[in-house]
Amino acid sequence: MALTVLTASAPAVWGTTYIVTTELLPPGHPLFAALMRALPAGLLALLITRRLPRGNWWGKAAALGTLNIGAFFPLLFIAAERLPGGVAATLGATQPIIVAFLAMGVLAERLSIWRLSWGVVGVFGVALVVLGPEAALDPIGVVAGLTGAAAMGLGVTLTKRWGRPEGVGALTMAGWQLTAGGLVLLLPTLLVEGPPEHVNVSGLLGYLWLGVVGGLIAYTLWFHGLRKLPVTATALLGLLSPLVAAGLGAIVLGETLTVPQLGGFGLALTAMPAGQITPPRHSTESPP
Repeated sequence: MALTVLTASAPAVWGTTYIVTTELLPPGHPLFAALMRALPAGLLALLITRRLPRGNWWGKAAALGTLNIGAFFPLLFIAAERLPGGVAATLGATQPIIVAFLAMGVLAERLSIWRLSWGVVGVFGVALVVLGPEAALDPIGVVAGLTGAAAMGLGVTLTKRWGRPEGVGALTMAGWQLTAGGLVLLLPTLLVEGPPEHVNVSGLLGYLWLGVVGGLIAYTLWFHGLRKLPVTATALLGLLSPLVAAGLGAIVLGETLTVPQLGGFGLALTAMPAGQITPPRHSTESPP
């Protein structure tokens, strides 16, 4: 339980991305925001751990960094900028469902109907919380949101399959992936966007929060928990992200939560712990 709670703190922190992006960061620079969230934090982790990949882990770290960071981050920021926060959050909440099916092919696991069902309940709960009449569907934003969920879903599943080398801790693993993802983002960011013309103190604080807390610390906790917890159950913890985003909207921005939204909170909060339970398998054999 303690490990689950600790791991859940990562998506809870990621839930602040929506309000930080819209309220603190310069608009129109999703790639730069993704780069600042990844590369400085990854280099800091490498400086602390002083350990680089060896052998085939160069390729594995590059693949995982691309999926979990290099592809996921910009798609997340693009969805957050082109869609109402509720729509982007609901699309991201589909990740546990994606992981449940990926685990069949990548990890050779049987499909857990139990966890898949709670994943559907969780998405429905999140939709009740965050969707509203203003939920316009920008096609590019929708594709970005779903592709981002699929990219990180595959990255999480491969992380579970490959584990990590002997003696390598979660901080080192986070550093490898954040650095690899940041390097993937570096050239496209410089060619497509470049840095914002002006970044004020609020923007600097926003980038610092996303990089150190939302990047380095959160991913270290995430990879630490993912090594020991079931992959689909871990993905279900990601439902905390849109719930935190909605909660911050109510607390910081003064948004009002309706009765259906509160009911959605209840469904999603029920789905997360329920999905951590492994139901007993009932034998179909007849007693002797």
